[in-house]
Amino acid sequence: MATTTATPVRATATPAGPRNGRLKGAVLGVTAWLVGLLFVAPILWMVLTSFHSEADAATNPPSLAASLTLDSYREFFGVAGGASPWPALINSMTASVASTLITLLLALPAAYALSIRPVKRWTDVLFFFLSTKMLPMVAGLLPIYLFAKNSGLLDNIWALVILYTAMNLPIAVWMMQSFLSEVPVAIIEAAQIDGARLPTILGRVVAPIALPGIAATALICFIFSWNELLFARVLTGVVAETAPVFLTGFITSQGLFLAKVCAASLVISLPVLAAGFAAQDKLVQGLSLGAVK
Repeated sequence: MATTTATPVRATATPAGPRNGRLKGAVLGVTAWLVGLLFVAPILWMVLTSFHSEADAATNPPSLAASLTLDSYREFFGVAGGASPWPALINSMTASVASTLITLLLALPAAYALSIRPVKRWTDVLFFFLSTKMLPMVAGLLPIYLFAKNSGLLDNIWALVILYTAMNLPIAVWMMQSFLSEVPVAIIEAAQIDGARLPTILGRVVAPIALPGIAATALICFIFSWNELLFARVLTGVVAETAPVFLTGFITSQGLFLAKVCAASLVISLPVLAAGFAAQDKLVQGLSLGAVK
């Protein structure tokens, strides 16, 4: 009589249902919102404090229900008879925009030579450029000050333009090299067959294709130039005073005027926020170029 042996039945894992997927998505969404609020909370607090009076801003713990006023903004813009911020804002805009444009004009052909038409040992060249950013800014402060003094460039806005260009050029070449490496070489060769020279190729072929990367590089250079304080504090005085230097004037021996500082910080941050908002699509596309491939 034949006997049959029962084969063991293995339990099969059931795939996660849509409920688990929705739960996971909800958890990730809540986490993203919490992280976003964590980063935005100091900015929102600065905005709220800028509309308080100095007495309400100095209370501990601070009062959320304090009355709102525009006195801090009036004092910042010199309506009440104080110093006007417009010369400092114009100086910052001049130094940031001019240095960014010069940096792009110098970085584009350099990145072209390191990516599309690479020179020998181009990786060593890139690392040399990047190594210049590792020098502490304080280490170069005295030599740069003596050079500016002997050259008659103290309290001159063009000294900051030259300095910011030299500071931003290594990171600009590094960023644009990765962007330009994505440009098809066949397009450039076709332009050369048609008789286009290097300036034409850079301006009409390479630049339009690498526009997101150029926009991202320009915004990074503009932010670095706009926020720079150390060299602007040492090399400028009254004529070439920049916005960050003007902002430090609200910290006096009489104390910290918190509401005025918050109002000044918000106004000085607006150009950077406006530039980032205007170029946000190009910025995201440029910074993510190559990361999603």
